[in-house]
Amino acid sequence: AMENSFDGCALLKDRFGEGADSIVAGLVGRFENFPVHKMCYNNSSTTAQELRQCFETKEEDAPLLDEFGMTLFHVLFSTAEPSEDLLKVLVGKYSYRILDYKDFNGKRPLDYLVANWTETTSSLLQKTLQSWTVDPLGRWGATSWMEAMQRKVQAILGED
Repeated sequence: AMENSFDGCALLKDRFGEGADSIVAGLVGRFENFPVHKMCYNNSSTTAQELRQCFETKEEDAPLLDEFGMTLFHVLFSTAEPSEDLLKVLVGKYSYRILDYKDFNGKRPLDYLVANWTETTSSLLQKTLQSWTVDPLGRWGATSWMEAMQRKVQAILGED
C-alpha cells in the first residue's frame, strides 16, 4: 500500500527515486544540509533571535534554494502557521525580489501563503507588502507615493 502512496508525485520520484522507502527517507532528511530552511520549516519552535544567530554563523554556507528550488520564504509560507517574527527577520535580510523566485513546481512564495489563506496569513501578507513597498517610500520622503502604495496594498487585501 505504501508503494502506491507517491503515485503522481513526479518531483519526489525524480529527486529521491521510485521506491516509497527512499522517498520517505529523502523527505525526513530534506533539510539536513539546509539549516536555515529547517528553522523556517520548524518555525513554531524557532525564535527570531535563533534565526538571526544562524544567519550570522552560517551566512556564507547557507544556500538560497533547497533541493526543491524553495527559498526560505517558500518554506515559511508553506507551513500551517507561519511565524510573523521569523518573517520580520527574513524581510530585513532579503530583497523583495526573492518573492519572484519560482520553486520546481513553478510556485512563488506568496502562492503558498495565499493557498493557506487565513486572517493570520492575510496579516503576514500585509506586513510583507508594507515592509517592502510602502515603508521605503516613507523613508525616502515620498509621502504621496507612500499613501498611494498603502491604498494599493489595502485594495489587494480587500480592506477598507
